[in-house]
Amino acid sequence: MSNKPLQAKSLSLTHKTMAFYGLPHLTHAIVILPMVLFIPSFYADDLALPLASVGTVIAISRLVDVFTDPIIGILSDRWHSRWGRRKQWLVLGTPLLVLSMWMLFVPDPSVSVMYLLVWTGLLFFAFTLFDLPYKAWGAELSTDYHERSRIAAWREAFGAIGHIIFLLILIVLGLLGYHGNREHLMVIALMVCICLPVFVTLTVLYVPERPPEKLDGPIHIGWPGVKLIVQNKAFINTVSALVLFVSGLMIQATLHKMVLKHVVGRPELFSSMILAETIASLIALPLWIKLSYRIGKHRALTLAGLWIGVWSLAFPLVGSGDITLYISLIVCRGSSLAAIIFLSNAIAADVVDHDTLATGHQRTGLYFSLWGMTIKLAIGLGVFLGTWLPAFYGFEPSLATHSPATELALMRIYGWLPTLIMFLAVPILWNFPINRDKHLDLRTQIEARRQ
Repeated sequence: MSNKPLQAKSLSLTHKTMAFYGLPHLTHAIVILPMVLFIPSFYADDLALPLASVGTVIAISRLVDVFTDPIIGILSDRWHSRWGRRKQWLVLGTPLLVLSMWMLFVPDPSVSVMYLLVWTGLLFFAFTLFDLPYKAWGAELSTDYHERSRIAAWREAFGAIGHIIFLLILIVLGLLGYHGNREHLMVIALMVCICLPVFVTLTVLYVPERPPEKLDGPIHIGWPGVKLIVQNKAFINTVSALVLFVSGLMIQATLHKMVLKHVVGRPELFSSMILAETIASLIALPLWIKLSYRIGKHRALTLAGLWIGVWSLAFPLVGSGDITLYISLIVCRGSSLAAIIFLSNAIAADVVDHDTLATGHQRTGLYFSLWGMTIKLAIGLGVFLGTWLPAFYGFEPSLATHSPATELALMRIYGWLPTLIMFLAVPILWNFPINRDKHLDLRTQIEARRQ
């Protein structure tokens, strides 16, 4: 196992190293998606559990993450081994993730609500056990402002490819006549359970890990360390922007299928539409990287959010049968989705540098756990707004038809509300306190104080 430490002023990482780092995300990225698309209907329709109980179990399991995230983040910062701080968590998390996914996705025909609760809870716990240290490791692989963008972009590119494979599987199974949830979930589980252990092994063997940064001078822990988090303006800005971006995107994600079914009238094209959007996002990734080099990560991220908002403004123009217009808007809008993810993660690594200088030690895992909690809460907010507001204006998915006024209200909520929410992030991000020059100054001070 490669445990040779990277030096403070290491050479740039090779494409091979970044590819090996991103490789697990090919399958790791698709673990949670079926939990939204298939598990509720599979356990309620196919296995005859009460729908309300299924929804409650999934909600409770996600709520537990709010408590486990910071615990895992802190432990991964503090647990040192001869491998480093992050690798052992992937080694520990992978078997539990594989086991819980198989038990949840390929259950016996006779299951109970307690069975669903146990394995859903273990799946989300195992995912956090894997995901937080994995992303913290990526943030620590380089201290270079732009190279951090490339590392995050490699990981998200593998994630996009994983989503493409996932969607292609659904399309192929449909063409072969396999339309049931059970068949879809079994094929996805086989793919993840076979490939993820292999990918993680390669990553652990061939990707190095930097030693944690400890600085001369006072080290702030406990309550003084907590106060420094609250006083970290860059962190507060990223949390605020995450809430706005994620909640806006989740409003649209919640309504995609409903719009396609009840307004456009072509629900069978959902998988193909999301596939086209994901491919567009992957193709555009290098362009967003180049833009971040020219104007900075924070302003490129701002423009990526604005890009989604501008195309979303046209959604109320879509009506029955407007499939070409609708998919064109979805593809154009979605071409910045991967950019939002990788630029956010790259900026997060810079925010950790600010905290390292202030506290005297590196708390990457803790920070990524706080961002993870923020994202989960923002997802909940987006889903709530995406379901409650259409219902308030009279939209009911169980009805076969709706009035023109109701459909227009739905499309305005779907298009205009996320645009307004995401536009609110512009003043927060445009003059973000850490640009390339400020980051270089941070790194210079950190290197001067390294033990």
